[in-house]
Order: sequence, then C-alpha cells, then structure tokens
Amino acid sequence: MGTDSGGRRRRAFGSLAGNKALLRVLVAYVLFILSENSVWIAMLVYAYSRGGATVAGLVAVAQLAPAAIVAPLVAPVADRRSPVFLLAGGYLVQAAAMAAAAAAVMAGAPLVAYAAAVVAATAVTTTRPAQAALIPSVAATPDQLTAVNVVVGWLEAAGMAVAGLLAGVLILVGGVGSVFAVCAGLAVVAALLVAGLRVAPLTSGQERPPAVLADVGEGLRLAVRRPRLRLMLALLTAEAVVFGALDLLIVILAISVLGRPQAWAGYLNFACGAGAVLAATVSAVLVGRRLGGPILGAALALSGALAALALGLGVAGTVALLAVAGASNVLMEIATRTLLQRSVPPQLIGRIFGLLEGLTMAGYALGALLVPVLVYLGGSRLALLGVAALLPLAAAVGGRAVFGLDATAPVPVVEIALLRSLPLFAELPAPAIEGLAAALTPLHLAPGALLIQQGSRGDAYYAIAAGELDVLHDGHFLRRYGRGEGVGEIALLRDIPRTASVIAHSAATVYELRRDLFLTAVLGHAPTQLRADRIAGARLATGGAPGNGQAKAPDAPEPG
Repeated sequence: MGTDSGGRRRRAFGSLAGNKALLRVLVAYVLFILSENSVWIAMLVYAYSRGGATVAGLVAVAQLAPAAIVAPLVAPVADRRSPVFLLAGGYLVQAAAMAAAAAAVMAGAPLVAYAAAVVAATAVTTTRPAQAALIPSVAATPDQLTAVNVVVGWLEAAGMAVAGLLAGVLILVGGVGSVFAVCAGLAVVAALLVAGLRVAPLTSGQERPPAVLADVGEGLRLAVRRPRLRLMLALLTAEAVVFGALDLLIVILAISVLGRPQAWAGYLNFACGAGAVLAATVSAVLVGRRLGGPILGAALALSGALAALALGLGVAGTVALLAVAGASNVLMEIATRTLLQRSVPPQLIGRIFGLLEGLTMAGYALGALLVPVLVYLGGSRLALLGVAALLPLAAAVGGRAVFGLDATAPVPVVEIALLRSLPLFAELPAPAIEGLAAALTPLHLAPGALLIQQGSRGDAYYAIAAGELDVLHDGHFLRRYGRGEGVGEIALLRDIPRTASVIAHSAATVYELRRDLFLTAVLGHAPTQLRADRIAGARLATGGAPGNGQAKAPDAPEPG
C-alpha cells in the first residue's frame, strides 16, 4: 500500500508538467508572491527611513485597513463569475499601483507613494480568493488537485524567502524605487499569463443573486455559534498580529539593533522565509494526523523564538531565531487552516475564509500599529517580548478548548478516499470533498435489506464502501454494484421518484449523503453539475453501467 501511495504521488506531481493551464497559474502566483513580499519590505524600509517606527507603523496600517474591509466583500466574486476575471484584474491593478509608487519614490513624493501602496495592498486581497476558485477548475484529477495545493504552499514559503533576498539586492543596487518598478513588471507578466485562460464560474446559474453583506453576516453568525471555530479564527488572527509586527520588527532589528544597512531588512526576511520553506517541505507529516497538538506546539515555538530575539544574540543568533519563527508560522498556519476547512460546512467555506482574510489583514495592521507603541514605551526589547506574548494569551483565553481543538473534527480519511473514487465528485475542490465527507452517515445493511424502493421520493445519495447491492426494475434484476460506486442521484437531480429498487446482495456498508448537501455540492460547482447531468442523462437514456461501457435496453434504467 505504501508503494502504491508513493506511485500515485509521483504520478500526480509528474502530471503537472502536462497541464499547461495549471503551470501558467503557478508561474503567475510565483511572480505575485515575489512582488507582494518585496514591495511590502521596501515600503516599510522607505517609511522607516523617513520617520522611524511610528511612520512605518502608520503606513502599514494605512495599507492594511482598507484591505481588511475589502477582503471578505470581494471573495464571493471569484465564485459568482469566472475567477480569471478577478485574478487577472487584481494583478493589473497591483501593477499600476506599484508603478505609481516607483515613480513617486524616485520623484521624492512620499505621500503619493504611500497612497499607491495602499491601492496595491488592497488589490492583493483579490488574488488568493480567485486563486482558490481557479485551481480546482483547471486541475484534471483529484490527485493532481492535491499535488497543486502542496506545490502552492511550498511556492508561497519559497517566494517569501526569495523576496527578502530580492528586495535586499534591489535596495542595495538601485534604491527602494527600483523594487516597486521591478515588481510592477512582474505583476504585468502575471496578468498576461492568466488572462487567456477560459474558466467557467464555480457556481451554477441557479445560485441566488449576489448578496455580499448577507454572505458576510452568515459567516459571522456561524463563527459566533461555534466556540472552536471562534478559537481557530482567534489564533489565526493573533498569528497575523504577530507577523504584522514582525515585519516591522525585522526592519528595526536590521537597522537599529544590529546596525546594518537598509538592505539587511531583506536579508533577515530571507532567513525567516528559509525557515518557512523547510517547514512547508516537511508539512506532509500533518496529513491524516490530529492537528491540535501541532498547532499548540508551533504557536509556542513561534512565541519562544520572538522572546529569545529580545536577548540580543547577534547576527547569527538573530538569523537562526528568525528561521525558527518562519518555520513555526508556516506549520501553525497550515495546520490551523486545514483544521478550519474540516470544521466548516461546505456551503459556507468561502464565506468563512473571506472573513478570515479580512481578520488576517486587520491583524497585520494591528501588529504594525502595536510595534511603535511598544518601542515608545520600552524600546525594541519590550516590543519583541510584548509581541511574543500574544499567541500564548490567545491560547489562554481559549482555556481547555485549546487542548481539544480538533476533538469534534475527526479526519474523515476513509470517507474522503471513497468520495474521491466516485466519478460524480471527481472535480469538486478539496475543501468541498472534506466537507461532504464529514457530513456522511454510515449505514450497515444485512443481506436482503432494502435500501431504495422504486417509486419512492429521493431524499439521499448513497456511496458504497463495502459489500454488494443489487438493482431491480419492476422486480427484474439489472446489475450489481460494489465499492467505489454510488446510487440515488437521478431522483435528486431530476426531482423525480426513484427509478429502481436497490437491495443488499450481501452484508454491506454505505454512506448516506442527505439531499440538501448533495444538491448544494453538485449544483454549486459548475463542472460537477455538468458531469452529474451527463451521468444521469446517460443512465436514463441507455441504462449503461457507469464506466464499463455495457448497455441494456432503454426501458431498464439505472437506480435513482
């Protein structure tokens, strides 16, 4: 089994080279990560050089506050129309704003530069929601989709590391303005790479019309009702505060504490990113595991590294501790976001993650604002210790719930594998698959037990996990189903009575998926809806068994 799993992983990653659409998206995302992180470092250095920590903090807040508001409002756009529109448009706006910032810096117009940076930071919030909606639409198989998600996580960590090095070199060679100019060009190339893709929206035409405030409100209500969900959002927000503060603290460490040139702010960011790359590489060990322990361990390691920075351990010690901080941050974020996906109903995932994007931006802004206050009160050492205390405080507020963070969110490994084996759900994005898997109800059937009665109302879909089921139409045997097949979709999709009866041939285990969840998943994802319509139409027209090319008389339909 281990060898087979390894072979599947190699095939999945190898298949990426043949998917040109995915490669274009990934290359564009690399350019985005480089530009996003590089201009952020450059603007903090520019603002710090003109007014110290106070001005740098205020400029960071000015960039992040609008982004925090826009993020949850813009996320549904990627679902309601082609995500290419939002992704390419966002890249172009970022390019224009970066070019304007470059011109302003070179012309000695700081207020114009700050305003352009605000526009660029706000446009950044379009990228990740659009990316999340686009990748499932261009991935060819579920395994390929999983491989892409792993690659994206690694690229983000690697891009953060390289961006620090890139910003440092560009500042050294051409000054802060050159960073904005180069990154504007990268953003233009990213827009051109994705603009030519033709991808349909992930929602069907039967979806209700846009209601942005209602979407945001529904996500907020869910977070209020679920304590563990609130705790996960709180931990991720506290983590964002820490890293919003750390971006500015790195500038202070480089220039004021270590006494190095401005370019060293980029080099220290590279050290932080290098730790993140290492953590992203080994994060595969989290698959299939409980995540509460890793989340707490990573949070404590991050806080410990920041506290140790206050001891003033020199260049080597600072570099090593920043690498630990970067690694801890990535592990905590991957584990918490994964657990969050497993804890949210599939139809609300987009809204919750839009809310999280807004909270993250607000956290970055708060962290950038916190540093000048702490520096004023007690210098860089107090700032480091104060920021280091944030995550432990957030965990302490959660009380005992922290130790059972994933107690009510078991990893549905078997159910996910079963759903992924069904052609009907092959094109659903990974979060939707996990949400459906968590909603499945197991049913154990004795030999001869009736599962579906011909002519009855369709109220559920059934995925077969073990055993065999016989299909009968008007009392006549049609065929036998086994593991990896499903029954019951026709009555749900066409809103008609069951077209055949299904009886357990042997002892069997099936997983029941309720009508409302089935329809939400299928009708809410355009490629899956199209596949479902084709499957249902073919079964009703010919009675052909799915996937084996056999055919029966037209009056012998498959079970629905």
